[in-house]
Amino acid sequence: MKIAAFFDLDRTVIDVNSGMLWARHELREGNISRAQFAKAALWTVLYHLSLIDMDSVFAQAVGHYRGVRFEALEVRTRAWYQREVEPLVRPKALEAIADHRQRGHLLVLLTNSSCFEANAAADALGFDHWIANTFPVDDEGRLLGTHDRPMCYGPGKVIRAERWARERDVDLARSSFYTDSYSDLPMLLRVGDPKVVTPDPRLRWAARRRGWPVLEW
Repeated sequence: MKIAAFFDLDRTVIDVNSGMLWARHELREGNISRAQFAKAALWTVLYHLSLIDMDSVFAQAVGHYRGVRFEALEVRTRAWYQREVEPLVRPKALEAIADHRQRGHLLVLLTNSSCFEANAAADALGFDHWIANTFPVDDEGRLLGTHDRPMCYGPGKVIRAERWARERDVDLARSSFYTDSYSDLPMLLRVGDPKVVTPDPRLRWAARRRGWPVLEW
């Protein structure tokens, strides 16, 4: 069976929460209001404290894009990623990615971000695959304002990763997962080689409790 190296994106491969960068971009472009931006900022704080119903919050955020053409949002996101996010990739993340590539492991971006950002990041970083939140469209290619479930977050990441691994004959028990977030604990427990990267306080405590090494990127 094959071996994979899964990487979270925000605060793992890059050193910021890209959701806030996107919210600032959308505010500058006039695509969201100041009130919507303030709500996004609050959601980000609660997310990092693991004190939020992500499925409900994400549904509200995605609903804003109902009627937008899928391809148009994909183009917008890629341009934004190249301009604002790509310069924030952590050097040590690049080193880890290169190491797994040299060892012949499949490289997989496993992120709570949108499929638009995941696709742009995977192309830029040379990943083989990405697993992220995806969005249904109507017959004309316009977003319905909903997201496919399970959400690629918490236990949903495990469900999606297991499905992906079964389809490609990948052994998760021999695979790695890099992340900073306590919300990713289910996936860290699912792989055989958990990698805790500059973690939030709750994950740092969980890592110490389990004897996992902590990488400071």
